[in-house]
Amino acid sequence: MSTPDTASGEAAAQIGPDLPPRRRRLWSWLAGLGLIGLVAALLSTLPGIREEQVRYRTAQVRVADLQVKVSATGELQPITQVEVGTEVSGTIQAVEVDFNDRVQAGQVLARLDPDQAKARFRQSEAALSLARARVQEAEATVTETANRLHRTRDLIAKRMSSPEELDTAAAASERAAAMLALASAQVAQAQAQLDADRRTLDKTVIRAPIDGIVLKRQVEPGQTVAASLQTPVFFTLAENLTQMELKVAVDEADVGQVAEGQRAGFTVDAYPGRDFPATITQVRYAPETVDGVVTYGALLAVDNADLALRPGMTATAEILVREERNAVLVPNAALRFNPPRAKEAKGGSGLVGMLLPRRPPEARRPPEADRRTGKGARVWVLRDGVPTALDLHTGVTDGVLTQVLDGGLEPGQEVVVDLERAGPKR
Repeated sequence: MSTPDTASGEAAAQIGPDLPPRRRRLWSWLAGLGLIGLVAALLSTLPGIREEQVRYRTAQVRVADLQVKVSATGELQPITQVEVGTEVSGTIQAVEVDFNDRVQAGQVLARLDPDQAKARFRQSEAALSLARARVQEAEATVTETANRLHRTRDLIAKRMSSPEELDTAAAASERAAAMLALASAQVAQAQAQLDADRRTLDKTVIRAPIDGIVLKRQVEPGQTVAASLQTPVFFTLAENLTQMELKVAVDEADVGQVAEGQRAGFTVDAYPGRDFPATITQVRYAPETVDGVVTYGALLAVDNADLALRPGMTATAEILVREERNAVLVPNAALRFNPPRAKEAKGGSGLVGMLLPRRPPEARRPPEADRRTGKGARVWVLRDGVPTALDLHTGVTDGVLTQVLDGGLEPGQEVVVDLERAGPKR
């Protein structure tokens, strides 16, 4: 039996120095390939080299209810929340409520120092009284000039007065009427100013606009507030915490499945493991873009009769957008699985397979969307231990299981979901 050394010697003997360089290179290549073949043959006879036995991991097709849900996060908030401030400037004289106090509409929340407002109110009262006195004076003047005009006309009739005197009396009467109208207008102006100052005085007492609970108090006695630029906020009131709403941000890819009336459940970090029920009441059309991500706001009605939930809590909601009863379900892993070719399943094709590897099977798989949805879905079943393709028509999916509409799968049937290498044969 020839060895690699004797074979290489014989090949070298045949390649004499008299051969042309091209033929010498050809003989060198042939000798190298022969050596590779001999090495491969020797490696294949070693006892440690064995083919791997390939097994397939399977899962069972089953019948169950399938729920398709959309996840969204948001924040709890009261249905009606009011910020209470002041329209007048001044110094806070007293604060009469605190955090978590329940208040009724009209109840006093705080008081501002009313001295300046009272002074302006008294000044307006005096101006109104002065305007009314001027009206009385103007009325007297009107009466006087009217009588003088009447006497002048009598004298003109008796030829005892000149036309110039009649003109003077008529002009005086008209001026008196004009002064009366001016005085009346000044009364109306003074009355309006008095009303405004009365409202300003009333606003030094800050009252609750609704029945509710005090969520925030942002004012202290002695604090000076200025309402010239914007209204300062003193209190935040929530009307009813037993009924709240959850505003969540729904991704633009999912908003087409979300509609009013759908049921949902959500969790908060304060109560791990507890699921709170909710119902979609509104899906808004206005987009909200944050960091290039487009979402749409949805409102969920929440029953908070036990007051366990609080405004501002972050919640994660699962919105039930579709439910299929007694559906035939197949694992999504089975839809993703694609068996390798025979030699690849056995662990390669020896030395040549290691030296010249083939393209991995993933590169030959059809697109994921074509295999998992609609009529392009495919699963593999074992027949005599060999994977056999089975085309399906699928329906909705929850990300783990997919509904099978038709394709020959029966409940209880096994489908391949992955490879399971069991080690070398002995």
